[in-house]
Amino acid sequence: MAHEEIIDHYSALARAAAAGRVIADCGPDAFEEGCFGAAGYDDIHALPDGVVRASLGCGNPVAVAELRTGQTVLDLGSGGGIDVLLSARRVGPHGTAYGLDASLDMLELARRNAAQAGVRNAEFLHGRIEQVPLPDRSVDVVISNCVINLSGDKAAVLAEAFRVLRPGGRFGVSDVVVGGVADSVAGGAIDPVARAAVEQRIGCVAGALAVAEYRRLLAAAGFTGIRITLTAGHGDGVHSAIVQAIKPAAGPGVEIRPMRESDADEVLAIYQAGLDTGQASFETVAPSWEGFTAARLPHLRYVAGDTSTGQVLGWVAASAVSARPVYAGVVEHSIYVHPGCQAHGIGKALLSAFVAGSEDAGVWTIQTGIFPENAASLSLHQALGFRVVGTRERIGRHHGIWRDVLTLERRSSVAGA
Repeated sequence: MAHEEIIDHYSALARAAAAGRVIADCGPDAFEEGCFGAAGYDDIHALPDGVVRASLGCGNPVAVAELRTGQTVLDLGSGGGIDVLLSARRVGPHGTAYGLDASLDMLELARRNAAQAGVRNAEFLHGRIEQVPLPDRSVDVVISNCVINLSGDKAAVLAEAFRVLRPGGRFGVSDVVVGGVADSVAGGAIDPVARAAVEQRIGCVAGALAVAEYRRLLAAAGFTGIRITLTAGHGDGVHSAIVQAIKPAAGPGVEIRPMRESDADEVLAIYQAGLDTGQASFETVAPSWEGFTAARLPHLRYVAGDTSTGQVLGWVAASAVSARPVYAGVVEHSIYVHPGCQAHGIGKALLSAFVAGSEDAGVWTIQTGIFPENAASLSLHQALGFRVVGTRERIGRHHGIWRDVLTLERRSSVAGA
């Protein structure tokens, strides 16, 4: 179904709800048995009947969003406004709840519902969830209720959610997914014909993401702490689920995001500045960008960027320690911070994001080597759970001097446990 057809479909449902009819975007049996609509809530007693009647979600994202007083929350595909109104109640008069919807009829219905409920801290925006009309880093929490599965460009939706979230912000949505959580690594063998039939029955018109693909797209957008919890089964591997993730935290004026090819010159300049100190590595000259990327995994690469200038302030990346399958969850990492930005917490923010991202990727051991004289790096790693497991004495000559290297590792308590 094309984007315009989806808008027309939900606009018609909004008009029906405004006329006082109970609406559903899937078969009645699926709606009742799958905990769709108001069945997913237990805190709607104070809402107007019209809000409840227009509920089309597949869960209750507000229940897991951990909203706090004074926060700003954005609901992607807000429909009749039930999750916006519940969020507005939780963030209080000093907070703001935004609802974004592509249907003007749904927006009119939601605004009418908000007025009837007496909610003053809710604002409804017209637009697409692939192009959110809000500034960068302007909200604390992004929620959504059974809408992302409707998008034909889910990667763009998740990238936009990451963009508008402040560092440390949370992503918590209800959605429809395919496969089980155990399939997030191996992938499940699900009959595509049966899957399509279930998706059509429950109104998932653009196709649900497989659990593994959902995780991959969230990680590619820059999210860490990814959790997908199945909540209801609809048959043939299709489930409702709660999907949660975090935008890495960082200090004021700093954002941790995935490394891009456009960062190449700044990344390599920071690399060279670190090598020039004589305390970072046996290497003396930074590689070419082609050499850099060839030696490192395509994922688990992050930069710290200045939010006002876009300048790269530091980076972290991983390399595989072996091609043997037994070492699939073991990586070695490097981390470098711009010499003018050290002791500002940037290294800690980068390494924290890297550790969280590595656990999302199933990494159970992170290794690194540090010169004993590099006290700052040693302290940083030990503060984040790395331990010294040995010393390689006089392992190599550096500027004519034999150097020892401390071997550190961090064992995950999550991945491989």
